[in-house]
Amino acid sequence: MPKIAKLISLAVASALFSWAQTPVPAGTPVQMNVTIGHHYGHVPPTLTKDDLTVTQEYRPLTITGLIPLRNDRTGLELFLLVDNCSSCEPGSKFEELSRFISSQPPTTAVGVAYIRNGRLQLAENPTTDHGRAINALSTPTGNKPSSPFVALADLIRGWPQSTSRRAVLMISNGINPAGTENYQDPSAEAALEAAQRAGVTVYAIYHPSADYLESDPSKLYSGQVELAHVADESGGEAYFVGFGPLPSLAPFLADLSDHLANQYLLEFLATPAEEVGGLEPVRVKSKITDLEVMAPDRVWVPGHSSAPASSTNQERP
Repeated sequence: MPKIAKLISLAVASALFSWAQTPVPAGTPVQMNVTIGHHYGHVPPTLTKDDLTVTQEYRPLTITGLIPLRNDRTGLELFLLVDNCSSCEPGSKFEELSRFISSQPPTTAVGVAYIRNGRLQLAENPTTDHGRAINALSTPTGNKPSSPFVALADLIRGWPQSTSRRAVLMISNGINPAGTENYQDPSAEAALEAAQRAGVTVYAIYHPSADYLESDPSKLYSGQVELAHVADESGGEAYFVGFGPLPSLAPFLADLSDHLANQYLLEFLATPAEEVGGLEPVRVKSKITDLEVMAPDRVWVPGHSSAPASSTNQERP
């Protein structure tokens, strides 16, 4: 064999051997929506998958894709979920909500639902006719206090899957009257699990009931903690200032719009802990200094026999 041909053959054999020895990334393909957080007036950079790290119990995971949710990928279904208990000075706040709906891109479908006496009541399914969504708004008048998270879980479980990303803006005081101080609220945990399993991002605005000045401050605080817990750990954010009603929703609605305009679909390989699948803890971090990335703290990793959740306890118009 000529010397050059022999060298080429050895090089090819060496490359094939190296390729065979390279471990193939293992894991189950999963997806989650991640959001660029506060960037303080600066235009955020366009991220690539090399700008992020994902770990599962401190083990680095393989990132297979990072898709900006822009242009032809901007589809969004956004539900406004309003607690009828949150009845303190609501009038001007709903004018701000109407303007917020009107300002949404044409690709955003807005739905409206209410929590009345602890039950979910759908007023308008997600629609790109923003006028219809605005017409479905009605100011809360107050009703029997009950956990708002039962209705949130029911909304998520009964929400049909689509190619669009999904988010909820929940307006509530977050209080479960049956909750026990110093213990996690099971209804909040169930709502969070439903959101993480379905890939729904929850945003929450605290708004009190009319009798909040006479309420136990520890209950008000617990409600805010649960709102923040569900929102933050689903990849969203909770907004409140003190125990009273916010002077205006506008700054927080603007912040929410900014979040929704700076989202990505993150694809990576995760390891299921159970044969039937389950929620696995993950941590998403940015390699870019001073850039906040908001993401759920758990992702659903399917097994061989995973089954979708069912919907219960709903009232439809």
